Amino acid sequence: MPFLVKVIVTTFAVVIGAYIIPGVSVDSFLTAIVVAFVLGVLNAILKPVLVLLTLPVTVLSLGLFLLVINAFIIMLTDYFVKGFDVSSFLIAVLFSIVLAFISWLLEVPVRSQGRGRY
Repeated sequence: MPFLVKVIVTTFAVVIGAYIIPGVSVDSFLTAIVVAFVLGVLNAILKPVLVLLTLPVTVLSLGLFLLVINAFIIMLTDYFVKGFDVSSFLIAVLFSIVLAFISWLLEVPVRSQGRGRY
């Protein structure tokens, strides 16, 4: 999936997630676009490094430590983007779960359009 489509899908997921979860706030739609872009960049650059460095803990926790890594990336995004606020680390963990689920739901129609009907 191209990066721009992923950013658009993540933008809508951030807006919906902020509406659902009381501890997350996004000031405007433009802020949500910036949040989606920063999340995409951090996920592309920082997340593989963190996953590699925490591989033993991730294996011992049966992959649940990846939620902590995702929450850390969301907290970093909160630090970098003004107008995006996450109240606590536990809210960031919940937001990462909701964001992943909503992104998955929104990507299903986009992915099915790319396939032929053969």
